[in-house]
Amino acid sequence: MWQSGGVEERSAERAQRTGDLLAELRAVLAAGGIEDPDAEAQLLLGHALGASRGRVQAMSVLGAPVDPERVDAVRELAEERARRVPLQHLTGRAPFRSIELSVGPGVFVPRPETETVAQFAIDALQAVPDPEPVAVDLCTGSGAIALAIAAEVPTARVWAVEKSREAHAWAERNVREWGAGRVELLLGDARDPQLPERIVGRVDVLVSNPPYVPRDMVPRDPEVRDHDPELALYSGADGLELIRAISLVGLGLVRPGGTLVLEHAEMQGESIRRLLAADGWRAAATHRDLTGRDRATTALR
Repeated sequence: MWQSGGVEERSAERAQRTGDLLAELRAVLAAGGIEDPDAEAQLLLGHALGASRGRVQAMSVLGAPVDPERVDAVRELAEERARRVPLQHLTGRAPFRSIELSVGPGVFVPRPETETVAQFAIDALQAVPDPEPVAVDLCTGSGAIALAIAAEVPTARVWAVEKSREAHAWAERNVREWGAGRVELLLGDARDPQLPERIVGRVDVLVSNPPYVPRDMVPRDPEVRDHDPELALYSGADGLELIRAISLVGLGLVRPGGTLVLEHAEMQGESIRRLLAADGWRAAATHRDLTGRDRATTALR
């Protein structure tokens, strides 16, 4: 996409001012169909420079030059992003509430809407009179929800369960960085999580962002379709296969009066409320995320 000549000529050509380089990156990203090319150009350049987005913006205002080697690096990143490699795979990081997680191929990239799901779990834990409430995060993926809980409810005892070995490895890395000594990470299946006997029937909050895409509904976004693990996306013909299992498992894990929090697709709320009620959960309610879509359902044991 970018042409180059001799070494000295290339260095002169590539020594660009920040604003000019950002404009170039924006054009590449926009041509690739990226929704917010301005923001992502700044984030990619910040990653290449080891600088914050605010620092990149300041460099642009000041007309600061960018080192030629960094110009090459960020151009390569922009080309990959234009091919719809997830931004978080390129930077290796994904912000989630007050923490920043390590992510990459093999693990589901946490989404902003899941921050609302984490908030429901945090609110429920903070309402528990026990000074050390117990939380379990099934299908933890990168560990996002479990680690957010540990960060914001520091007295909580948190367990996280993940089936995929690849995703579990990412979660291990994140637990070492953000939750060492505060989150117990288990390799296991949400259908039979093999949690310690001492917490079975004593869990205050069970939370999960499980796979919930019907197997015949392939996501439109290439970042999701081509890069998120299938195990983290699809769950039977109607997308509710694992949610049904979690509902039943949860009855044995959660104490009477405890809370279940589930993320799901926008159109699944009514079906989930019905199946939870049929299983014996009380007060099932569906809640909107920050974009106004029904994306989480809570219920009481």
